[in-house]
Amino acid sequence: MYIKQLIEAIGSNKVSQNETELYRHSHDESPHKAIEPEVVCFPDCKNDIIKIIEIAREHHVPVTAFGAGSGLEGQAIPVHRGITLNFENMNDVVDFSPDDLTITVQPGLTRLQLNKLVNRHGLMFPIDPGADATIGGMVATNASGTTAVRYGSMRDQLLDLEVVLADGTVIHTGSHAKKSSSGYNLTSLFAGSEGTLGIITKVTLRLHGIPEYTMAARCTFDSPENCAKAAQAVLLSGIPVMRMELVDAQSVSQVNMYGGYDYPVKHSLFFEFAGLNSAVEEEIKLAKDLMYDLGCQDWKAASDSRDQKELWKARHELSYAYSHVKGMKDTGADVCVPISHLPELVVYARELIEQSGLEGGILGHVGDGNFHTIVVFDPSNPGEQEKAEYTNEALARRAIEVGGTCTGEHGVGLGKMKFQNTEHGAAVGIMKGIKQLLDPKGLLNPGKIFP
Repeated sequence: MYIKQLIEAIGSNKVSQNETELYRHSHDESPHKAIEPEVVCFPDCKNDIIKIIEIAREHHVPVTAFGAGSGLEGQAIPVHRGITLNFENMNDVVDFSPDDLTITVQPGLTRLQLNKLVNRHGLMFPIDPGADATIGGMVATNASGTTAVRYGSMRDQLLDLEVVLADGTVIHTGSHAKKSSSGYNLTSLFAGSEGTLGIITKVTLRLHGIPEYTMAARCTFDSPENCAKAAQAVLLSGIPVMRMELVDAQSVSQVNMYGGYDYPVKHSLFFEFAGLNSAVEEEIKLAKDLMYDLGCQDWKAASDSRDQKELWKARHELSYAYSHVKGMKDTGADVCVPISHLPELVVYARELIEQSGLEGGILGHVGDGNFHTIVVFDPSNPGEQEKAEYTNEALARRAIEVGGTCTGEHGVGLGKMKFQNTEHGAAVGIMKGIKQLLDPKGLLNPGKIFP
């Protein structure tokens, strides 16, 4: 009955029950069980979304937002079926003000599409989660990535959001001003809310100037612990790195097998420096001297863009190297800890992988204390998935114990619900109260963040 109403309200060309579309919207990049929605809607404006929400409210039908499907914690899986909203037709630039370093876009625009536009004006949007995710999806999960050490997370780039609430009300959470002390910070509330509090229809972002000059570097150490200590030393020295990534020796070996490369099979740190030419040259010299003081080997640096890509290839292709092992699946942790605890957590992660008896690696954006594990398992072999998931669970709990978090950038979704009470305590009750206030019927992405 409600599907017929959807067709009448927004048009048959925007409503699909095609088997291929239902399957496409049943899963993301996580290992969580796929569940097909009852129908997929393709709105192309805010008014379409208001009409969809009104019908969903009338018939008590769940609504789940879907971006590019690149999430890693199951946020886009419609666990209670109902309606899935796909934003691929909402990918326009609404307003672009290069002089103000701001841009307002619809949620379906991807980060690569955004940068293709703004790069022509000498500007960039710096948040890089790896995948070509949609801007709306990146807001919903508070994504970050390799540049977080300098630019922070998605939340730090937001000026204003236009949001359709569960009762159809449309709100703006901020303004185009660079800062404000007016009222509660609703923008940050919706960033990371994973579609459970409202449907984002516009996003106003900060932009940044493209650095004049970049250089990349790589060095190796005899243990992942020493890599982490070296990363901490860079931060304490005040060297303003653009990116700083750790890849352990096992992962380098996996990349070599995947791509036929011959990178040194050692625990590696990767750097990118960006800014004025003279400043970058000095920063990379300071970093090199510091790394050698700490016992590094195999230092290499590159200024040519092609050489930089070659130098960083072992980091860029790591996820593919693990995820493309024939017949195998992978799962991974995503913890973030205070920098002082990073070395011990990296060591603990390696111990957990070794104890599991499975293949796996450690990588991460160690400049902000965020790192990941990737553990590969055979889904047809009883017990392997449980062992892989145990390493994630044990690492998340240890991260919380030392004052960190169970997820630095992937979000809660389905996989991290079990840690919310441990990490947040009584504050979970406040979160549930906010959810109840904004979505009293529980229609927006139910079954995520907390049961």
